[in-house]
Amino acid sequence: MLWSDMLQIERARYAREIVAELLGTAFLLAGVVGSGIMAERLAQGNVAIALLANALATGALLVALILTFGSISGAHLNPLVSLLEAVLGRFRWAKVPGYLVAQIIGGLLGVVAAHMMFSLPLITFSRHARTGGGQWTGEFIASLGLLLIIVKCAEKKPDAVPYAVGAYITSAYWFTSSTSFANPAVTIARCVTGTFAGIRPRDVSGFILAQLAGGAAAILLLFWFQQRPSRREATDSV
Repeated sequence: MLWSDMLQIERARYAREIVAELLGTAFLLAGVVGSGIMAERLAQGNVAIALLANALATGALLVALILTFGSISGAHLNPLVSLLEAVLGRFRWAKVPGYLVAQIIGGLLGVVAAHMMFSLPLITFSRHARTGGGQWTGEFIASLGLLLIIVKCAEKKPDAVPYAVGAYITSAYWFTSSTSFANPAVTIARCVTGTFAGIRPRDVSGFILAQLAGGAAAILLLFWFQQRPSRREATDSV
């Protein structure tokens, strides 16, 4: 096969991957924001019920999206995942910028789609305050746990990853103070919705920094887990 033919095939494959990441992230945000709008309207002021409905819808949707787009792009749907895969050597760094741009644009399109479905203004900057040490700690923990689950689950039971991710995010909605964004693209997109799922634009940077810190901690732990024990450690464990 000629080099030009190989290059053309590679470009076509990459284009499909980018579209899959864009569509997947768009559906994810349409689900997060749309289910939040629906839940808030139906819960009649009961925030706990609204959060439960939002969490269940998001977790279930994540399972479906990963199963759908996993064979095309890996279904990262999250800049943290793309960066982690590149650092671990399982994803080409040259593809990272395209994935990140697709995820961010897809997230914004998903919010717009949700607003259209519920007859809301296409863009409304959120006034929902999400800031402070507790919220940032929640995002750190949510991001750390998500990345550890993705990598370690994929090592032993790759077919279970979609279900593990969906289950983790559903539960993390409740056990983290931040309701587990754990995704910079999701965080950016959610600042342009004035609905239940929103975050003030001024609070976005704090969330993303906490997410990146959680991602860095996950990478350090994963490299440490992979280290082979020294001869002395192996002897002492016997």
